[in-house]
Amino acid sequence: MEKLDLTESIFILTYLGLTICFGYFLRIREKRSEAVQFLLAGRRLTLPLFVATLVSSWYGGILGVGEFTYRYGISNWLVFGVPYYLTALGFAFLMARRARSRLVYTIPDQMSKVYGLRASYVSALFVFFMTSPAPYVLMLGVLLNFFFGWPLWIGASAGALFSLVYVFFGGFQSVVKTDMFQFALMFIGFILVVAFAAGEYGGLPFLTTECPDSHFVWDGGQGAAYIIVWYFIALQTFVEPTFYQRCFAAKDTNVARTGLLLSVLFWFVFDFLTTSAGLYARAIIPNLDNPLTAYLHLSQSVLPPVLSGLFMAGLTATVMSTLDSMMFISGMTLGRDFLWVIAKKEEAQVFKYTRIGLAVTTVLSVLLALYGRSVVQLWKELGFIATPALLFPVVSSFFDRIRMQSRSAFLTMVSAGSISAVWTFSGALGLTSHDYLWNIEPIYPGLIIAVAIFLTDQMVQKSFRS
Repeated sequence: MEKLDLTESIFILTYLGLTICFGYFLRIREKRSEAVQFLLAGRRLTLPLFVATLVSSWYGGILGVGEFTYRYGISNWLVFGVPYYLTALGFAFLMARRARSRLVYTIPDQMSKVYGLRASYVSALFVFFMTSPAPYVLMLGVLLNFFFGWPLWIGASAGALFSLVYVFFGGFQSVVKTDMFQFALMFIGFILVVAFAAGEYGGLPFLTTECPDSHFVWDGGQGAAYIIVWYFIALQTFVEPTFYQRCFAAKDTNVARTGLLLSVLFWFVFDFLTTSAGLYARAIIPNLDNPLTAYLHLSQSVLPPVLSGLFMAGLTATVMSTLDSMMFISGMTLGRDFLWVIAKKEEAQVFKYTRIGLAVTTVLSVLLALYGRSVVQLWKELGFIATPALLFPVVSSFFDRIRMQSRSAFLTMVSAGSISAVWTFSGALGLTSHDYLWNIEPIYPGLIIAVAIFLTDQMVQKSFRS
């Protein structure tokens, strides 16, 4: 990729400046007694705000999507699209209104009220790692490396610190305000690059001719087992803190459900754009050394400098919209659900402890990003561990008829999470010569244990009721 010219650099710097304006200078200064303002924007998200913040914050893995499409074609849609549409629709109909009706701040807060402090602490541990912004810090570091030639560690550190500034002072309201701006940029950027690529090179006939045949096979040549596991990973949606936080912050239950349904529609459109862009990158630039930069190369190949700068700003916005959201949830989990609860301080101290959590989260996310260089692998590993641990305790906590007993919920989180963690790192620990024990994806043994404990718990409760 060629070095950015002056016009492209100006667009990137302008975007960063406007982000600070939206996130820091336009924030509402919280009253010291109103934690709900800092943590959930006062529970006043309207439908447009709900959709803009959820859509943009759920799509930060944009470089990983480009990498995957460049390598494997339309199977990207079956991995990162369809399973998440299905689970998001399930969340909209089953969970959205129930979540909004509970006046809680976080998933651990819900666990505390239903299952007690012990379960709350364990769930907070999983949520903290599950919402690690490390994959997005890594992507932002890659972007800044290509934009300005900074070493990856400097780009990752600078990007994380930049996001920390406005989130640290403005809380969730700053996340929402920047997401509105970033939502518009991400769609504008990809509409431009796909339109220009199609106008210059043609549509589907060009792509089918220039891309490998495997790019138009449903599994991308990877086999059904690889595709299927992502449908189980997508169950993470039912315990996704981003979804719950937006529902907790929605103006009412109708905003929560309708907002999720509209978000699925926007994700479908955006997936069409990103998959198309990845295919054009493969067709136009077939020999990239690093497919993680596919969209960047495509932009400079088909767009004039002014529009290329706008696209790159949109690409940066897509990453940062998720980075700041995950950073805030992870920091809030550490600060509020661990430190503040343990310290047993008054509500006004929530701000202090949340900000301590944000600072610690930022440092840890940079270190983890530099350790784990594969974006897609980071997603998989975090999903492998957290989903089996949290799925049944969290979902059942919102339903009186299937609610687990406290000890069963605690046992599920500890045992399912532990076995999935050991399985995930079994190769690194020297327990097997394969990536995972017996080449079985780690999410499966965790889910089997979770299902067994849940069914046993339900039978025991039924026997007591009868």
